[in-house]
Amino acid sequence: MTETEVIFFIIKLFLGGVIAFLAIMLWSRTRDFSWMFLILSAVTGYSSVVFDLLLRLGFVTSRLVNVLGTEIPLVQLVLAIVPSIFVIIAFILMLIKTGRK
Repeated sequence: MTETEVIFFIIKLFLGGVIAFLAIMLWSRTRDFSWMFLILSAVTGYSSVVFDLLLRLGFVTSRLVNVLGTEIPLVQLVLAIVPSIFVIIAFILMLIKTGRK
């Protein structure tokens, strides 16, 4: 990895860690499902950054299982999609909740 990539990963890890920490702190204080899905999105997004760093450093491999015979690694695909799915679910739940009032 180049020096620029290292600095980029340090920034992503630091800010992602702050986001995940604050999300976990909020999780203990909320019982609203829409907020819980936003929190899950933040935590899984941070785990995606950590996995990407471990992958770049060579500690893990993601080539064990590919999506339907393509060259797309399943683990990386899931980690890229899950945070967005959690945000979508959270917004849908918020819309449903505000529509009832």
